[in-house]
Amino acid sequence: MNRTLYTLILHLALPFIFLRLSWRAWRAPAYGKRIGERFAVGLPSFRGGGIWIHAVSLGESIAAAPLIRELLARHPELPITVTCMTPTGSERIQALFGERIQHCYLPYDLPWACARFLDRLQPKLAVIMETELWPNHIHACHVRGIPVALANARLSERSARGYARFARLTAPMLGELDLIAAQTEVEAERFRQLGAHPTCVEVTGSIKFDLSVDAELPRHAAELRASWGAAGRPVWIAASTHAGEDEVMLQAHRRLLDEHPEALLILVPRHPERFDQVFELCRREGLATVRRSTEEAPGAEVQVLLGDTLGELLFLYALADLALVGGSLVANGGHNLLEPAALGKPLLSGPHLFNFLEIAAQLRGAGDLLEVEDAAQLHAALRMLFADPAQAQQRAAAGLAVMRANQGALARLLGGLESLLARA
Repeated sequence: MNRTLYTLILHLALPFIFLRLSWRAWRAPAYGKRIGERFAVGLPSFRGGGIWIHAVSLGESIAAAPLIRELLARHPELPITVTCMTPTGSERIQALFGERIQHCYLPYDLPWACARFLDRLQPKLAVIMETELWPNHIHACHVRGIPVALANARLSERSARGYARFARLTAPMLGELDLIAAQTEVEAERFRQLGAHPTCVEVTGSIKFDLSVDAELPRHAAELRASWGAAGRPVWIAASTHAGEDEVMLQAHRRLLDEHPEALLILVPRHPERFDQVFELCRREGLATVRRSTEEAPGAEVQVLLGDTLGELLFLYALADLALVGGSLVANGGHNLLEPAALGKPLLSGPHLFNFLEIAAQLRGAGDLLEVEDAAQLHAALRMLFADPAQAQQRAAAGLAVMRANQGALARLLGGLESLLARA
C-alpha cells in the first residue's frame, strides 16, 4: 500500500472516525470538545517560525516535558507549539506549561488538514515523540523543507513486523525523516531495515531516564501523609491501571488487609472515563474508599484512596512506600517505570512490558523490578516487601542507580535537534 491508497482509505474511513469520536465523547465528554482542531478548522492563532513538538497522549506528554523545558530555556525567541491527540495529554500539557507554549490537537493525517495546519504554524522544526508516525504529516513537512525528527524513538519487534507489511508506505515515510533518535541500538537497526537512511539514525538513549524530581515533592508528600495520620501505615500505589487490572489490585489488597488492617491502597486508573467505574467497583468490593478529588483525608478506616485527579501522578507516587505500574497485568505493554524509580520506590509490575523491554530488563537485572502475574503473586510480593524494609530500600536504591547510569539522553537528543535548527 502506498501513500495515495492510504489517503484514499483514510477518507473512506471518515464516517467511522466520526462514529468512534462520538462514542469516545459519550464515554469521556472531553473528546466532544475542540473537534474542529482535529480537521484543522478553528485552529488557535499561532506565532509562526518556531518548533513544533507532537506528543500523542499522556505518556508521551510526560516524556516530552524535560525536552520542552530545555527548548524553552535555550530558545526563548522561538514559539514552541505542542500538539497531542487525547484530552488527558492536552490537560497535562496545559497544566505543565500554560501560556508558555502554543497548543492544539494535531489534525488527522489528511493531506488538506496537514496543509492547513502547517500553513498556519510554519515551523522551523518538527519533533515527533516516540512512534507516532503519520505519512501525510511527514510528507507535508518534507516538501516544505521542514526538518522532522523522531525523538526518543522506540520500535518493538511486533511494531516493526507491522510496518514491514506496508513497506511501500512506511519505507518512503521513514526516508523523509531527518533524524531518528533511537532509544537502543536494537531499535535503531529496526528503523534502518525498514527504510530509514542510516546516516539519519542515532542511538541517544531514553530521555525518560533524565526525569528530574522537584526536591520539594517528597517533602510535601510526607507532610500530607503525616496530616492524614498515615506516616506509619503501609501504603502502596497501583498506578495507570487498565480494565481487568483493578480487580487484581483489590483482591491482593484485601489479602494484605488480613495481615495489615491499617494498609492503604492508592488506586489510579489510567483513563479519566474509568474513574467513576473504578470507584463503584471499590464500593461493591466492600472496601472503604475516598476520592482524591474531594480532598477528603483517608482516615484510619479508609482502605482505598482513588486517584481521580489529573497531573498529580508523581505526587501520588511520592505518597506511597511501594509502587506497581499498571498496563502490564493485561497485554497493554506497560507504562513508565522510571517515574516511581526516580522517587526511590521499590517497583512491581505485571509481565506485559513490551513497550519498555530495555528499561524493564535493566531494572530487573539491577534487582529492583518484581514482576507478578496475578493477585496471589502480587500479595506475596507486597507482604515480603512490607515485612523486610531493608530489602525494599535496597531495591529502591538499585532502581535509582539505573536511572543515574542512563542519564544524558536529553543532552544527546538536543545536540541533534540543534543541528537541524541550524540547517533550517
